Amino acid sequence: MAKNVKKLSLANKLAKKGGVITPTETINKQNPAGNLKDIEDLVQASSSTSLYFSPIQTRKQRNLNGEPQRITNIKSEPLSPTRVPPKIKKDEPLSRIAMGSAVVVKCKVIPDIVDSPIRTNHIKKENEPLVKQEIIQEMIEKIKREIDPPVEPQINPDVNAPNPLWQQHLANIRTMRSFMTAPVDTMGCHKCADATADAKTQRFQNLVALMLSSQTKDQTTFEAMNRLKERDLSPQTLNDMPVEELEGLLHPVSFYKNKAKYLKQTVQILIEKYDSDIPDTPKELKALPGVGPKMAHICMAVAWNKVTGIGVDVHVHRLSNRLKWVPRPTKEPEQTRVALEKWLPYSLWSEVTPLLVGFGQTICTPLKPNCRECLNKDICPSANIEAQPKKKNDR
Repeated sequence: MAKNVKKLSLANKLAKKGGVITPTETINKQNPAGNLKDIEDLVQASSSTSLYFSPIQTRKQRNLNGEPQRITNIKSEPLSPTRVPPKIKKDEPLSRIAMGSAVVVKCKVIPDIVDSPIRTNHIKKENEPLVKQEIIQEMIEKIKREIDPPVEPQINPDVNAPNPLWQQHLANIRTMRSFMTAPVDTMGCHKCADATADAKTQRFQNLVALMLSSQTKDQTTFEAMNRLKERDLSPQTLNDMPVEELEGLLHPVSFYKNKAKYLKQTVQILIEKYDSDIPDTPKELKALPGVGPKMAHICMAVAWNKVTGIGVDVHVHRLSNRLKWVPRPTKEPEQTRVALEKWLPYSLWSEVTPLLVGFGQTICTPLKPNCRECLNKDICPSANIEAQPKKKNDR
């Protein structure tokens, strides 16, 4: 193993050359006289010269670092009055300065520096995020308008409707109904008849379903009709059935006892006067026990394929008032029917009832209308209407 060779220190090297340095006085490291030298200068200096050299860097190191000249210590410059932020005293009043459209900042109004460049730059930097956000929002709205441009409400000047936007209402309801299935679509009165029965029996079953549907949900009516069809539903079958048994089959239909009584009276009239068939005019249908105008007009459309009027139930009545399709608010469905038939084109009479009924069962419900999902929320007179207490006849 090699012997340890003691390396000569810089002082020993200088001593061999005869350049012994003896400091004559203590020099402050701050070096106020400015006589800092490089360590290489000591070799050429005489022993009698008192020098102070930098123990940190050599000349070569400074040159490599790109510092050919020594950099003296620079004391921190005190802030000028314009750089010092003004202090706000607690007893001085504060004013509001609106920063953008959504943020409000409280600060003191200083007249002497409000218009200064420093103050202006400071406000601009605070406003930059808000300005960028507004620009981004405008770009998003522009893209939305290009993808889905707003539809101008359609106005039909040929129809003297209470609401000139009724045609746009109807188009939007058609669109919404095309994407959803309502109970009336699968369990309405037109779906309750036995498709395998003869035409006369089907017409009778349509009438029975309409009589049971008054103030009753379509699901309940559909289930009651299935129980009756299991007993071979026909005028003669109901005529021979005891009223107590009929009541048991109709329960839980609303007012099932009264409806059982009306059915017993109706089948007797049909057997005696119409040969077990149903009348083919609204006037004769309304003369039957328990049959009103709504049932008569719907029955004419479903059973006889004749459009004689608009069938207005609670849904059509409610929506007509919410959309302002009536010149003034109506209290009864029959009043709504008369008002609608005065202006609504005849070609829409058969469509409007199932359309509005399904819309009222799914979106514009009586208790909590879902205005957020409604396409008419921007043009509906009753948009975001407060929920009304549910009544028994709004089923």
